[in-house]
Amino acid sequence: MSGGCKSAPPLEVGFAPTSFAVMQEILSRFPPTRTAALERLHRFAPKAGRDYAARRNYDLGRDAHSGVSTLSPYLRARLVTESEVLDTVLNRHSPAAAEKFIQEVFWRTYWKGWLEMRPSIWGHYQASLKHCLDDVHTQSGLRDQWAAACKGETDIACFNAWAQELAQTGYLHNHARMWFASIWIFTLRLPWELGADFFLRHLLDGDPASNTLGWRWVAGIQTSGKTYLARTSNISKFTEGRFAPKWQLAGDAVAIKGPENPPPMGLHDLDSPDPTARTGLILHDEDLSPGFILDGGITPVTTAALTARDALSPLAIAPHVSGFADDATQDSVTRFGARLGDVSPSLKTAQDLARWAQEAGLEQIVTPYAPVGPVADILRALGDTDGVPPLRMIRRGYDSAAWPHATHGFFRFKDKIPKLLGQMRSLTTA
Repeated sequence: MSGGCKSAPPLEVGFAPTSFAVMQEILSRFPPTRTAALERLHRFAPKAGRDYAARRNYDLGRDAHSGVSTLSPYLRARLVTESEVLDTVLNRHSPAAAEKFIQEVFWRTYWKGWLEMRPSIWGHYQASLKHCLDDVHTQSGLRDQWAAACKGETDIACFNAWAQELAQTGYLHNHARMWFASIWIFTLRLPWELGADFFLRHLLDGDPASNTLGWRWVAGIQTSGKTYLARTSNISKFTEGRFAPKWQLAGDAVAIKGPENPPPMGLHDLDSPDPTARTGLILHDEDLSPGFILDGGITPVTTAALTARDALSPLAIAPHVSGFADDATQDSVTRFGARLGDVSPSLKTAQDLARWAQEAGLEQIVTPYAPVGPVADILRALGDTDGVPPLRMIRRGYDSAAWPHATHGFFRFKDKIPKLLGQMRSLTTA
């Protein structure tokens, strides 16, 4: 499971196990279909204005997340897109009334754009995580602390509740994620990389950009020297007294040392596909709404369904994380039906994809653009494989418009949101 010492025992203790029954219960909470995503969006839209602004920071427990949209697992897989969410909300509210919710949608966009222009940060995180896992193998004290944190068996009741909620539901309120990360780093003094990995192994919406950069921000690496400290008063207020960890939390948060952020790179130039070529489509779990490609005149003779959630960590991914991606992919295959041609399901590697392309006699492969992460790694390896036809990645207009503005902090990016909203409705590829 891990890349650590082979003589050491396996690291199952760092994995909060999910039974089949628990997995099914999680997927009943978040049915992995576009229909469920749209139903959730339309239920939430009336509350996306003042109600959201007033209640968005309150974490009232695993069955009481009514103050937020809980759309993130669907946005993560793009069963519903950011443009669709924003358009639906703006049909009910003015930009001023829905400002807080609109900003939250664009936070995810900002993180993706920021990492897309600094992909080395993801590679550095992966290398550092492997080093931390080696330390867990060889340091019994660290191993015991890490296991207790993952299983929610510390002396801090709120932290334990959040760890267990995450493992049992695949979801955690955003404010609780910040508190959890802060306690993990500054109170329990565990490596932030192990915490980021714990999230990726259990979150239905676990995303290389939002997750990695969010943990770096709490730790004081993302914005150098700026940390986030979980405070008893804040937790008590926004859990409405459910938790008040008095005298249990760190009183300060000294920034973790990390490498300087590299300067932003430009976005990759992309080639346009040839609508007359014999084409295969790769449908992947970063974007399960390929209509923007199919409606652009591309008619694939075959489609490869690629899921890569298992590659988010060197440890075992919780079954509900891969199960959500697999079922969501099947939902997309069902929805688009014959427009996808012959479908090859459950492909996992560049070798699988190369074999699929060669057997189908393809002249080109098209796919929605995959941002930094496991899918992008697989596609890059595919592009470097001998005998594979050209790979044409098609980026959504929404991403192409927004990502180039993620050069500095979010507040500078935020100034561009009104312009981006104006562009959004005119983007035919959004």
